[in-house]
Amino acid sequence: MPIAPVTLSGAHVQLVPLDPAHHDGLVDAVRDGDLWRLWYTTIPSPDGMAAEIDRRLRLQSEGTMLPFTVQNADGRIVGMTTYMNIDQAAPRLEIGFTWYASSVQRTPLNTEAKLLLLTHAFETLECLAVEFRTHVHNLQSRRAIERLGARLDGIMRHHLRMRDGTIRDTAVYSITAPDWPAVHSHLSWQLERPRS
Repeated sequence: MPIAPVTLSGAHVQLVPLDPAHHDGLVDAVRDGDLWRLWYTTIPSPDGMAAEIDRRLRLQSEGTMLPFTVQNADGRIVGMTTYMNIDQAAPRLEIGFTWYASSVQRTPLNTEAKLLLLTHAFETLECLAVEFRTHVHNLQSRRAIERLGARLDGIMRHHLRMRDGTIRDTAVYSITAPDWPAVHSHLSWQLERPRS
């Protein structure tokens, strides 16, 4: 499984390898909606962005993560996403630690970003499955994952401790290689259909 930095491009989004030079753009993006204040997810604060970039790049050097900076069609930085929990033996991975500026949420950007990531995972990396995890109470994220065509595998009870000290139950979803052709068609259709 050739896990190496790669740029994935579409009409609405470009996913580029995370770089420390993206810091200021990522800070601007996370301020669009004060995203780090959401209690049910872990999104870096403006002051914590440099440490988060360093953390993701360290995990990349260890072979367990491949982080991307998300840019819109105009090249403006609007968020982050990653391949994580990479299991090269299976092979399988998780798409996670994803966040977008409020101004680009509920736009074709996320659908196309997931289509690009899933296409690369299944067709280049030849993954058996791709996983998504989110807080059981993060209903916006759960609905978005379900709209992709992922299926709920189950709930991991008492999975993580959150910043505020609460314990997170994690909803685990996946798309398997046999699911991929139908999911690909569905996501492509979503991007092509007229929007009202």
